[in-house]
Amino acid sequence: MKPGPARWLYQTLTLAEPVYNPAERWYMSGLPSHAGSWASFARNVIAHAVCREDPLRAAAPPAEPRAYGGVFVTLKKLDRLRGCMGTLDPSMALVEAVREAAVRAALYDPRFPPVVAPELPDLRVAVSILSELRLLRELHELQLGRHGILVRQAERRGLFLPQVASEHGLDRETFLLRCCAEKAGLPPDAWRDPATEVFLFTTEV
Repeated sequence: MKPGPARWLYQTLTLAEPVYNPAERWYMSGLPSHAGSWASFARNVIAHAVCREDPLRAAAPPAEPRAYGGVFVTLKKLDRLRGCMGTLDPSMALVEAVREAAVRAALYDPRFPPVVAPELPDLRVAVSILSELRLLRELHELQLGRHGILVRQAERRGLFLPQVASEHGLDRETFLLRCCAEKAGLPPDAWRDPATEVFLFTTEV
């Protein structure tokens, strides 16, 4: 049976005979045997992947099936972005979505080189679990710092997590126009176009 995309991704990260350098061995020995939160789970997944262990072996927190709108994993090193990847496909089990987003953020974000073992102690890992999306109808409905946005026009789409507005001091219109231009590849004022849909979501971090 052909493996699904998520399983295939993890299989490519597993070596038959892993070879550790001292930094990798030290970091793996300090990992907890269980995950108390989604962030600690994502950190364990990243450590396994970076240290050439199977990410499927990282202990996951207990989780009941639940509805969600997507998952993003954000990595920062010394307060600078080091990777951020996620999915808007809520058909995956939440644990699988977090696992895949963590691996992709650490190793496959095209903006950054892959994370290496000596960086692991300095990484801050945040997991954002998105609520289900709702359509923005009036600009005043957008609450900065609370809502993230998804801009969609035909095949183009872009997303900003809620913290982007807070961290960069953006007002509502700037938040929208930067998402259009920087994330969706649309004209900055495309959010005003009737052909463009803007969705709001909140996150559980």
